Amino acid sequence: MVRHNLEYPKDVHNTVNRYKHQAVYSLTTIHTIINTTPVLHVSFHPSPTDPFPVILPLIGQMGSFSRPSASISEPLDLYLHGYVSSRLMNVSRSSSSPGLPVCIAASKVDGLVLTLTPNSHNYNYRSAVLFGHATLVTDLDEKLWAMELITNSVVPDRWRHTRVPPNPAEMQSTQILKVKIDSGSAKVREGVPNDEMCDLGDQKVLDAVWTGVLPLSEQFGEPVPGPYNVVKEVPGHVTEYKERMNREKWAYAEAAARKDAPVKRKEDGGDE
Repeated sequence: MVRHNLEYPKDVHNTVNRYKHQAVYSLTTIHTIINTTPVLHVSFHPSPTDPFPVILPLIGQMGSFSRPSASISEPLDLYLHGYVSSRLMNVSRSSSSPGLPVCIAASKVDGLVLTLTPNSHNYNYRSAVLFGHATLVTDLDEKLWAMELITNSVVPDRWRHTRVPPNPAEMQSTQILKVKIDSGSAKVREGVPNDEMCDLGDQKVLDAVWTGVLPLSEQFGEPVPGPYNVVKEVPGHVTEYKERMNREKWAYAEAAARKDAPVKRKEDGGDE
């Protein structure tokens, strides 16, 4: 059981320089943002001769094969799901130790912050970035474990409610990438609008401009049966997840809209 709030050490890659007062290095916060974001954006450099970096949208999930009971607050690996001959997998296959350097980004918008001037408009948001080295998962047990982990991140307990295990063709076409995390950081903005004192002291501006927050959350709609579905009732693991996530996401967005605006710290210096 983790009794301390572990953090990623600050280094040249993960240290937040702008809006330092919104920076978070907590493993709990960073891993939660990663694990609750449906699409992760993975950046890598395909070759020394290619001038352009590549960014791919992938699904993934953090976990520990060697310590399956590890909590979100502990050091974890990131598992990414992809096609066996995709560009990312091929580049990873040819990379030397410790693996292909990658950067993973996840972002969530929780509200639109509408202020007195265009310059001070903002979002309530949560974003996280991880830096690490990616290698192919070759152990069959770890690959199956990671496939189940990622499937259950789509809808909890979905794996055992499907036709499993995957057949040989599915196993052959699927490749799992394991990212050993070197560092990471997050930025979180919650709160009401904030404006410059010169505008707050201008009653003419205050009388003319509405300010506030429009809470924003991803919401699941009613399940729509597929064309060949013959199961009459939507399974409980689907409806329960829909209702719980809709409730939790909206509650977070609405609460974030009512918090005090973030305040810059003196130690932030000249950087915003």
